[in-house]
Amino acid sequence: MTTGEKLTQINTAITKIENGAQEYRIGNRSVKRGDLGVLYKQREQLENKLAQEENTGPCGITYVAEFC
Repeated sequence: MTTGEKLTQINTAITKIENGAQEYRIGNRSVKRGDLGVLYKQREQLENKLAQEENTGPCGITYVAEFC
């Protein structure tokens, strides 16, 4: 699974919780979704990782220097 796909899953989980689906019951079974604080941290980490992946060239991180 790619970083982008993981980020999409985290965002989906956050949206569901924010819309009131933190915990629900079906019959005698109950399901509780992840903790929002943990999900927010994971999202931030994944966003940072994705930014690094997108800014990395074939030889690693690319730096641009301008000489006057």
